Amino acid sequence: MTIKLLLADDHVLMREGLKQLLALDSNIRVVAEAGNGEEVLALLAWQPVDVLLLDLSMPGVSGPELVKQIARQWPFLPVLVLSMHNEPQIAQAVLASGAQGFVTKDQDPKTLLTAIHRVAEQQRYIDPTLAEAIIFASQDSGHLQRYELLSLREKQIMRLLSEGNNVNTIAENLNISNKTVSTHKARMMEKMQFASNADIIKFAIKYHK
Repeated sequence: MTIKLLLADDHVLMREGLKQLLALDSNIRVVAEAGNGEEVLALLAWQPVDVLLLDLSMPGVSGPELVKQIARQWPFLPVLVLSMHNEPQIAQAVLASGAQGFVTKDQDPKTLLTAIHRVAEQQRYIDPTLAEAIIFASQDSGHLQRYELLSLREKQIMRLLSEGNNVNTIAENLNISNKTVSTHKARMMEKMQFASNADIIKFAIKYHK
């Protein structure tokens, strides 16, 4: 099956280079080109395509906002975003806005061609170099969100535990009972989803808490 592709990038030289690359795959045919978000929307209104290869940063409406508009109007059109940015947070925002895939411009041609075929089959594709980073970014976000839910006393006890203090020492320092310290610790461990004191220390070192 031939994949009819709309190529959107505001740099003419970039489009020409991409067209030469895509020509290496006989199953991909560029049927239209756009240089900004308005042109993309106008072309999609009348030009049937199987995949939209979309540069993340273009003049006018672009990025996640453009992807959201496209997803609302053409919910079954796979959008593969091509970007010079390799931050996991950007990739997450783009995918959350409705894109089917995300590839950075520093990837090799084979990766891009694979991504186009994958999204044309309605499968998701995430740049291999970003996939692991996205997972870790999600975990980091979860940890920090949970930390903000702790009470001031729970944060205080977490900090003291991370410094190597035991329950008895903390109780003496704060002038409260061992049982009270243990109760706050148990609540903090549950909220943070920690399994051991080692988790507390790792979190404290990583986030300077």
